[in-house]
Amino acid sequence: MLEELSLRNYALIDGFALSFQNGFNILTGETGAGKSIIVGSLSFLLGAKADAAVIRTGADEASVSAVVSVDEKNRDALSWLKDRDITLEDDRLIIRRNIKLSGRGAIYIQNIPVTRGDLTEFMSLLFDLHGQHSHESLLKKEMHRKYLDRFADLEEETAEFNRIFLDLGDKKKALAVSVSSARERDARLEFLNYAAEEIAGVAPKSGETRELEHEAQKLEDFEKLAAHVNGAAASLFDDEVSILSLSRKARSFLENASAIDGKLSPIYTRMESLYYETEDLIEEFRAYLDDLKYDPERLEAVEERLAVLYRLKKKYGVDEDAVLAYRVKAEAEIETLSGTEEHREKLKAEIEVIERNLAAKAQDLSAKRALAARKLESRITEILSRLGIPQVRFAVAVVSREPGAKACYGPWGADEVEFLISANSGEPLKELSRIASGGELSRVMLAIKTVLSDVDTPETLIFDEIDTGIGGEVALSVGEYLAKIGELKQIFCVTHLASIAVRADNHLKVEKTSQAGRTVTGISVLQGDERRREIARMLSGDAGAAALAHADALLAKYGRHYPREAGCCL
Repeated sequence: MLEELSLRNYALIDGFALSFQNGFNILTGETGAGKSIIVGSLSFLLGAKADAAVIRTGADEASVSAVVSVDEKNRDALSWLKDRDITLEDDRLIIRRNIKLSGRGAIYIQNIPVTRGDLTEFMSLLFDLHGQHSHESLLKKEMHRKYLDRFADLEEETAEFNRIFLDLGDKKKALAVSVSSARERDARLEFLNYAAEEIAGVAPKSGETRELEHEAQKLEDFEKLAAHVNGAAASLFDDEVSILSLSRKARSFLENASAIDGKLSPIYTRMESLYYETEDLIEEFRAYLDDLKYDPERLEAVEERLAVLYRLKKKYGVDEDAVLAYRVKAEAEIETLSGTEEHREKLKAEIEVIERNLAAKAQDLSAKRALAARKLESRITEILSRLGIPQVRFAVAVVSREPGAKACYGPWGADEVEFLISANSGEPLKELSRIASGGELSRVMLAIKTVLSDVDTPETLIFDEIDTGIGGEVALSVGEYLAKIGELKQIFCVTHLASIAVRADNHLKVEKTSQAGRTVTGISVLQGDERRREIARMLSGDAGAAALAHADALLAKYGRHYPREAGCCL
């Protein structure tokens, strides 16, 4: 559900933040007031392609943000967020999108950057926008099977079918590997055995290359190292004037001096500690000197070992850990390829059982889908006839593969499902995507949404110009169905018809004003007399006595009589 929408420097809008309610929300206003801007900003937030032309003149960028709530029943949306480690706060998300003059922009969900593809995918689980220039999920053929399964309460059964189908695929792959030709299998086994033995023979250790490279560098720079070490030895103890001889003399002098003046005792104590620390340091250094020898044979051995490790990593992995992992994987594949005939026969038997089980489940799903399809056709056709398409024929085509076919089912059963329609008498059934009229298409969407409102995933539906080409009783029916869906979903509808507007739970007015010589589009929530006057304007173009009386009659007969909080900040 859309709870808040904020726009800044978008088209003719300087900036506003608006809070929305649940239920049936309508947007009205004069032609050209900017209703399409509001719909466009929502489309932008849903993932539509960005265009720098929407940035308000004089601004560097435009931004649209929203606070949306996610229902706990929306498993698809919650799963999408979980897969990407995005956390809800009080069941809510903040979604932001901007675009700069350069055409570049950024998108964030809970301050986590996402791609436009991610945004489109996620928002389609929460919102459905229907209009002549928008994306309609119901026009995607691949969605029709999902909607029919939801209508028929088959989602869990279909998900279980898919799980078994995927398990069957895994077993078939394992069998294919197991029964591959002897020559191919033997060649693969020979290679894997060689690789495993080669890695085992070298026995690389984690981090070994790095340690050996350090040792090789030390041996290669031995002359420089020896020069520095000998210089340090001279300074420490070899020279007549060395740190050791000087500290010994200083200790002796201070010992005698402190015997005369006790105030020097602390200094003598520290000097004594320094002397013993110097002796310890020199002992350690002498041990290092004793071990410091140039060993050309060791250098050769190190370089040979490094060469072996380099060859191994070039063939099997980027480092020692990857090489060792390759050996584990190779040994596992060796075990699989070396499987006995008994293992293969067991796999074959399991596959046969699963295939029979899936074939039976597919037939059962097909029967249930066919029965549900007839019910869905009947309900949608009835609604469409009331929405001003009396000659309509709506069909749900459920086409199943023949039971004897080589592959009589796919990941979701044996059926391909498609919604078809004929809007005029004598015309053949066609795909929904081939309907030319935007208003007609919106009414088809409305009928489908009415039937599927309790099982459809998106929680917010947006209808743009759904009243195109209708009036009278049809308009009243459209308003009735929108209000009905609004009992289960959040609805936004742009309309020019008062007979639809009076049904709304929340009435939003879009209007254009002039501020400081610039045109500005704003939006406000209408209540009481303001709403009454807007309904009158929609009826006759003004708020005269006759129009107001007509508005009062419509509101009394069809209006929703409970208060709503405005929550508008212009």
